[in-house]
Amino acid sequence: MAVESIAKTLGTGSGIDITALVQSLVDNSFANKNQALTNKGTALTTQISTVGTIKSNISDFASALASLTSSGSLATQPTSSNTGILGITRLSGADLTGLSATMEVRQLAQGQVSSSPSFGGGSGSVVGPGKLTLTFGTATVADGAMTGFTAGTATPIDITIDSPNATLSDVAAAINAKKAGVTATILSDSNGARLVLKSGTGSSQAFTLSGTDGLAQLAVGPGAGGSTINAAAQDARVALDGVEAKYPTNSITTMIPGARIDLVSASVGTKVMIGASAPTSAISQAVANFVETYNQVFKAVQEATDPINGPLKSDPAAKQLLQQLKRLTLSALVPGASKNAPSALADIGVKTNRDGTLSLDTARLSKVLTTYPSDVEKMFTENAGLTKALSDVAAIATNSKTGLGASADKYAKAQDDLADEKTKIAADTQKMRDRMTQQFAAMDAKVAAYKSTQTFLKQQIDSWNAKS
Repeated sequence: MAVESIAKTLGTGSGIDITALVQSLVDNSFANKNQALTNKGTALTTQISTVGTIKSNISDFASALASLTSSGSLATQPTSSNTGILGITRLSGADLTGLSATMEVRQLAQGQVSSSPSFGGGSGSVVGPGKLTLTFGTATVADGAMTGFTAGTATPIDITIDSPNATLSDVAAAINAKKAGVTATILSDSNGARLVLKSGTGSSQAFTLSGTDGLAQLAVGPGAGGSTINAAAQDARVALDGVEAKYPTNSITTMIPGARIDLVSASVGTKVMIGASAPTSAISQAVANFVETYNQVFKAVQEATDPINGPLKSDPAAKQLLQQLKRLTLSALVPGASKNAPSALADIGVKTNRDGTLSLDTARLSKVLTTYPSDVEKMFTENAGLTKALSDVAAIATNSKTGLGASADKYAKAQDDLADEKTKIAADTQKMRDRMTQQFAAMDAKVAAYKSTQTFLKQQIDSWNAKS
């Protein structure tokens, strides 16, 4: 008889609910093991969740600080007294403390602009097939005409116009497709259409254009009477503290180390003051935000590693992170700092409380910022100082071999092992249930037989007593 069929008839002989009895005996046999596995599973789930939270906290903390320092907002910024003439921007990693100079923009850089004669048929005017040759160099210009030209070292560029009925628009498209350093547009008005050519900025970007057959009427250069030089190619002329220099563009990165100067307009004789603005307020706010965020991260790690109730109380990576955070305020952030100059967070008013959290002495920070502005700024340099120190802590903490990354893998494997254990116990439980069911079925059958014999004997005895 199958176990299921047996179970349905259990107790018919003895009168005992053997199915319930077997279930109770089996449950009690595995109760401690099942409870232990449940507790272990709950603990592992908490550990995995806690590790994930701490990893995210420390990584986000380090990333936020790195983003802040890379933005340049915690570094001395250059200033211009007249942004209508020139603007100035700090380049990444530059130290502009103490910057002070005067600048005069005497001339802006510009490219050569030329225009062809007007074609009454508009942009659809047929100008030929043929070949155009573009040559770059330097030129002299007077009254809209090119009076002299010296070719540069670059090889002249040929532009072939294959279409037998090439229009002015076709020529402009062919020039632009060549990407040779000159852009072409069509300017149309009531008199017709003209081909307008413009080069990049700088005196060396002057150009001539020669053409064969019908394209010759588009020629640009000395003796090309049909075309007009609307703007001559020229360099920017800028004087720094009275010393003039020339640049081919209006965006200059080599004049003041660590700064980009963007020329807006020329104003001969106007002196623009270039200075520096210390990020005092920005650093003060950054330090306050750092302390606040640190405390949140620290408390989370501290609670997780609590020796009594912490889910990560035995996790070496979590405990290592706690110790690294505690050492952060005393770590030297500016290697080789001069004597008495601040080089650690503790030097600028960041104090460690008895419970391990931080607090900020704003008066101390303000005084240090006033006395050692450049030294404090170095502590918040991009990819260095506090940014590097915190990034190093985060890298060690989240390491996949020795840090919390390894802890996460360990707990995940333990969960897999736990699932295997649960599967095995479930199988063992079913085996015991089947075995005990069969044993009690046999017992129940014997009880039924005994009852049958008992009934027969009772009937015989009752019969004998009745006859007597």
